[in-house]
Amino acid sequence: MKKTKTDQRKDKDELRAEYDFRGAVRGKFYKPLHKGYTVQIHKTNGTTVVKHMTLKEGTVMLAPDVKPYFPDSESVNRALRCLIPLMPKKHRTKS
Repeated sequence: MKKTKTDQRKDKDELRAEYDFRGAVRGKFYKPLHKGYTVQIHKTNGTTVVKHMTLKEGTVMLAPDVKPYFPDSESVNRALRCLIPLMPKKHRTKS
């Protein structure tokens, strides 16, 4: 039997039966990245290693639309060094 357009649309809008989100809480595991996060590594010998990860001081997060233009730290630093001379002197801070 051939599916009609409404049947095809209905199939796209509904989740599969195995996806059960009853009782789910939106944002339950969200927290700001700068607070850190815990990673559990399950090894083949049956042991589990727990590591708490935090971002280093001075870490800067790039927006997703900017990342393709800056593949590494050096490319970001190069671009910022070009902008520094264009900044007004009153906005510059001493390091």
